[in-house]
Amino acid sequence: MKTQNSRRNFIQKAILATGGIIIAPNFISCKSDDNLGFNFDPTDYTNTNFEEGVASFDPGHSKVIIWTRYATANKKVFWEIATDSNFKNKLRSGEIITEASRDNTIAIEVTELDENLKLYYRFANIEDEMVSVVGETMTLPQNASRLKLAVCSCSNYQAGLFNAYDAMANSDADIIVHLGDYLYEYPAGGYGSTSENASLNRLHKPATEILSLEDYRIRYKQYRSDASLQLAHQKKPFICVWDDHEIANDAYKDGAENHDEATEGSYEIRKQHAFQAYSEFLPFSKLNKADNSLIYRSINIGNLVNLIMLDTRVIGRDKQLNINDYFKGSNFDATSYQAAIGDSSRTILGTTQRDWLIGQLNSSASKWQVLGQQVLMGKMYIPSELLTAFGTPNFKDILTELVTIKLRLQNNDPTLTSEEKARVLNALPYNHDAWDGYPAEREMIYGALNGKKIVTLAGDTHNAWNNRLIAQDQTEVGIELATSSVSSPGFENFIDKDPLAISGFQRALTTLIDDLNYFDASKRGFLMATFTDTEVKSEWVFIDTILSQSYTTEIGHTITYS
Repeated sequence: MKTQNSRRNFIQKAILATGGIIIAPNFISCKSDDNLGFNFDPTDYTNTNFEEGVASFDPGHSKVIIWTRYATANKKVFWEIATDSNFKNKLRSGEIITEASRDNTIAIEVTELDENLKLYYRFANIEDEMVSVVGETMTLPQNASRLKLAVCSCSNYQAGLFNAYDAMANSDADIIVHLGDYLYEYPAGGYGSTSENASLNRLHKPATEILSLEDYRIRYKQYRSDASLQLAHQKKPFICVWDDHEIANDAYKDGAENHDEATEGSYEIRKQHAFQAYSEFLPFSKLNKADNSLIYRSINIGNLVNLIMLDTRVIGRDKQLNINDYFKGSNFDATSYQAAIGDSSRTILGTTQRDWLIGQLNSSASKWQVLGQQVLMGKMYIPSELLTAFGTPNFKDILTELVTIKLRLQNNDPTLTSEEKARVLNALPYNHDAWDGYPAEREMIYGALNGKKIVTLAGDTHNAWNNRLIAQDQTEVGIELATSSVSSPGFENFIDKDPLAISGFQRALTTLIDDLNYFDASKRGFLMATFTDTEVKSEWVFIDTILSQSYTTEIGHTITYS
């Protein structure tokens, strides 16, 4: 077992001193570390000190990361992994000393395993007579004919119950892919907290907005105390990537909308704290062992799916454009805006990650090239007058007028005036935090596909979407499957909650946005994507309530793409 505690502590201190991002390293276990002769009887043990349960991450053909947290530092924790839940056929075992420097979390990257295994694992402290629950995980097959991914994002603890995690845990998904906003940085009573969910008593801890390393750790422990989330981690391996709320809202490489350096201190230090805590509780396989700050990576799943997990949030993203900066009174400075939005040097990925992504797309022979990333990639352009009308008393009237004009345009109505056409054809991106704010780089990716089609997975918006991915030359390059949120509120907070009004709003957007095939504005849930050699089937699974532990699920929409 490669612990090397003193060396690792030195490296962490050196990184902090030079302003780098600290990522907690994984302990590596190979075949030479076997300790299969050690046995214990857990009959009278309790799991009190394993309060956050167990988890596994980033399965590969010959490896997987197993995780837990023990309540006390400087304790010897024994771990074992087997092919049966009774641990009669153990494959590997070992011991780790818990460290306060990583909040007593343990992440063991078990390597040199056989492919396509169903695995069971657990942790124990013999001295305290404590044993964890038994986790279930897997190694990937070298070749697969079918794969089922449950895709989720945006789980706000104080917005409601995590019933979606419970549903995923009890589903037949092979892997859960989490696209970010695993937690939220806001204070107790802040975003997500309403009078409707107050009785759930799920206010954030600590009560303040999280800034320090200890703040982030406390928040992770609160989220991981949730029984539904623990069950999902216990039953399924996760593949994760961060979005903005793991740091602060609308983050980018140099700052965030929800960070004020004058009152909250250095953004770089906050980012260091956020990422250290993230890596302690959500470990991942490192693309480059020499640079632990890189979370983007690819996972070849049975030569069927090349899952490319991207960091569209922090590593290279330039600051988002603000559409309000281009309005001078009621006049829109279209010239300045077009110069800014069309600037080919603006990036959401950064040059290094973009070049790596293009290399991955070009070199992969997998049937499906799947981008697991945070924000919508499809073009979401809406008539520009809606941007200024949103939230005003006449918004519904304007929306109705525009939909009527668009339908007339689609039906080639000869009576349409040029002024009416301009009202629907003069369109702008509604969300500059998404790929729409970086269209030149999006075209670079599309142009590098060389005939390959992509499937993009997205979260972030709290709503369900299905977009066609269309390049500037009108070539269709793939589809986008975007999941609703686990608990964070969607558009229903901004429009009339009446079901008829929501339904009308959904129809309006699918009419006004050319490449949008499906949209749900109000339901919480997750996405189930099933890949085979011939097609990908996407099912949007919705939870009927996040206010009661008694819930039902329904498939709200299904598409098949081949």
